[in-house]
Amino acid sequence: MDDVTQVSAAKAAWDASADLDRRGTRHGFFRRAFRWVVHYLSYTFILSRPTIRTSYAAGFRLSVRPTVFHPKFFISSEKFASFLDTLDLSGKRVCEIGTGTGILALAAARAGASNVVATDINPNASLSASENAHANGLGDRVTGVCMNLMAAIAPRPTFDVILSSPPKHAGEPKDLTDRGWHAGPEYRDIKEMFDQARDRLKPDGRIYLMLSSDTNQELFASLIAKAGFSQRKIKEYSLVVESLIIFELLPR
Repeated sequence: MDDVTQVSAAKAAWDASADLDRRGTRHGFFRRAFRWVVHYLSYTFILSRPTIRTSYAAGFRLSVRPTVFHPKFFISSEKFASFLDTLDLSGKRVCEIGTGTGILALAAARAGASNVVATDINPNASLSASENAHANGLGDRVTGVCMNLMAAIAPRPTFDVILSSPPKHAGEPKDLTDRGWHAGPEYRDIKEMFDQARDRLKPDGRIYLMLSSDTNQELFASLIAKAGFSQRKIKEYSLVVESLIIFELLPR
């Protein structure tokens, strides 16, 4: 069975709202307080640090610039990278939206992708992605680019695969540093992501998206359906305080 037939069969089997149908877990006072403490400590001591750190995650040596999510403290990136290691992306053109250190872009190249564009609205992140690509011997296949989502990429079917682990929480970000954590009220800052992805994804392409159990999944389901995608949950990582969930999206 060829790829196109497989994709068509998968589309027919999926219900567009079967998996993403929750508003996100509602928590009591102590859970909300715990979340506030986690964000405060993360913002103050990790995201706002003034120096460049070196870290090892998912088999890569990574330079982590100030304001960029640290993959050893925020383990979602390592979990996503481990999932990408199970894929065969040989010869594929890939785009990662919201790259951070570039760890997912590097994992995609390691999985065989021939070209990876790693985008981020944070210039420190796009610079980190390019630096880390060169440091890990993947500079000829991974390019970090500073842009808002995919806005600076021409809307034509360019990519076989699009990856994103967007901010997991709604709320107004304090500054550029906080944009990796908060995506604006009602996820304002990433609402255009799925429409932009649809215009730049090949007809037989796919999107891999990581969300949290705390994310407003009902809202994401509506955005995904509006952009013309079917979706299904393909991987879930249960952690102490939340679950990280990877969804696969296909154009209808």
